[in-house]
Amino acid sequence: MPNVEEIRQQLAQDGVKFILAQFVDIHGSAKVKMSPVNALEMLVQEGAGFAGAAVWGMGQGPHSHDMMGRIDLDTYTPLGWQPGTARFASDLYVDEKPYGLCPRVHLKKVLENVRAKGYVLNVGIEPEHFLVVKNADGSIAPWDPAKVDGLSKPCYDFKGISPAMAYLQDLTTYCNALGWGVYQADHEDANGQYEVNFKYSDALTTADRFTFFKMMTSQVAAKYGAIATHMPKPFSNRTGSGAHVHFHLAKADGGENVFTDLEDKRGLGLSKTAYHFLGGILKHAAALCAISSPTVNCYKRLLFGPGLTSSRSGFTWTPAFISYGDNNRTQMLRVCGPGHVEDRSVSAGCNPYLVFAAYVMAGLDGIEKELEPGEPNLGNLYELRRDEIYKRGLSTLPQSLKESLTALEDDSVVLNALGPIKNEFLKLKWQEWNEYHRAVSGWEIEQFLTMF
Repeated sequence: MPNVEEIRQQLAQDGVKFILAQFVDIHGSAKVKMSPVNALEMLVQEGAGFAGAAVWGMGQGPHSHDMMGRIDLDTYTPLGWQPGTARFASDLYVDEKPYGLCPRVHLKKVLENVRAKGYVLNVGIEPEHFLVVKNADGSIAPWDPAKVDGLSKPCYDFKGISPAMAYLQDLTTYCNALGWGVYQADHEDANGQYEVNFKYSDALTTADRFTFFKMMTSQVAAKYGAIATHMPKPFSNRTGSGAHVHFHLAKADGGENVFTDLEDKRGLGLSKTAYHFLGGILKHAAALCAISSPTVNCYKRLLFGPGLTSSRSGFTWTPAFISYGDNNRTQMLRVCGPGHVEDRSVSAGCNPYLVFAAYVMAGLDGIEKELEPGEPNLGNLYELRRDEIYKRGLSTLPQSLKESLTALEDDSVVLNALGPIKNEFLKLKWQEWNEYHRAVSGWEIEQFLTMF
């Protein structure tokens, strides 16, 4: 980790005049304070002061002592789109102590416990998102300035991606200037939907990067007259946005991937450790869903039923069942290659710090209890009827936030993985469900106003 003087020199070399001390609320939304560069030492030693009651999920009232965001020098991140400005991820402190309801502080504590068991969690993430515009009536439409992104199967389409090339090239340039290793960008399965892929890293670094990526897309998109949204399902008839998580455990004392076994009898290249980890994920999947798909909108991605495993393009590309299999995108857990697993259920609307904390504890529970995931599922799960799914011993992922929250309350492993954040999380998410459930939608008015 660089020291203050090294960072001071780097700031001067890069022409940085202003610093953003940034943390996230319980939803994973970035919050910042801006300071002039000469406040660097104060931001390291004391931190930027925040009123916690003004931020969701911090468990504070108007009487509470300040939350102080102390910047992490290892997260120096110049803003490519805003010359002279740099961001540092921050850990929240209250009364000189790390604040347990800070998602980043909590993830660091969990990862320390994981390291004490001999492991580190390495994670890659696929940040799918939409570019949209708002219409005069308040509705939204895919951003399509050239009026060419209208195919029912727009994925990878050259004409569809061409108007967005400058946007994607800006993102790629900014990310690679930071050493993220972007290796591809593409038009995704829905009109106006895009993805930029960068190399994996340890869980904390990836959570910091995903947060910054969302900050970056919001500002770069505006340059092109668009709104960047990581809302999981902005259009009912188009594929939703996931944050597919690729992961493995590695040895803490050398970095060797402990998920890899080229002699695996199942032919997937996974070790016993990996299978036990997957066993833990599958056992706790319903509860994990409350954290990896934490909004009411997320469940419009995960719905299962006649016609619900397809979209305008033909498929949702989203898992409906608690399952694992080979290199097969109809599974929740897809084994992409030796020692390499992807969870396709995770929503773009998640807080990555909370997801990674809960996920690794669920997996470690599987390792400690030597849970078996069963045999892998093969073939197209989208083609199976409900009775065929149940014959395989599979169950569906939760179909609503209410269902996943109920599962979370009954799962001590996942609930305790949230530490002191758990009560605030449950309170806010039940409040979200109740507000959503009592709201009357336009669809209901259209269907029922004159029916009776």
